[in-house]
Amino acid sequence: MKKIQTQGVHHITMIGADRQTSIDFWEGVMGMPFLFEQPNLDVATESHLYFDPGDGRLITVFTNEERRPDPTRNPEGVGNLHHIAFTVSRATFTQIAKRLGERGISNTGEVDRGFMDSIYFRDPLGQLLECACYKFEPPAGSTHAQVLFEAHKLRVERGDRNITDEHLADAIELLTHRHQGSLSTDLAPKDPYTEKPPVWG
Repeated sequence: MKKIQTQGVHHITMIGADRQTSIDFWEGVMGMPFLFEQPNLDVATESHLYFDPGDGRLITVFTNEERRPDPTRNPEGVGNLHHIAFTVSRATFTQIAKRLGERGISNTGEVDRGFMDSIYFRDPLGQLLECACYKFEPPAGSTHAQVLFEAHKLRVERGDRNITDEHLADAIELLTHRHQGSLSTDLAPKDPYTEKPPVWG
């Protein structure tokens, strides 16, 4: 018996309403280029729209001109999708609440998640979405997931409730030392100041 090893999310498909609602939201609000369209090969009355969320992968939507948008909250029971999170830059993140507000779209405002900042809102069909911005960049040759894995281990060792900046900084230092060689034999922290510099300012 062997695992089926995944290598990333290939695409996510949503059940949409009419075609224009999907284009106006995914491209017109979220900035995802509308790449191509073809029939839903399983349902002749539906179209299948493809959008690029920014990493070259796909968000796709089944549309039908007989369906009207319904903003009622999607169910969040066992087995249901809770939300989809999209990566944004820090510069974009600081503008999201304002840009949603200009359209009258209710949102949570900025939420601190310890290792990232988030903002939540619903699409025109009631699906909860998140825009997330990591608080850190991984060291060269490492991924965000590897930093979070090491930060989690540090958090558990220290008995802390959630990952914080300190765990992230220590995880980045650990990964850097692990993957980057040095001519020094002693990599312990040092204090090179024989005289302390004057107080800033």
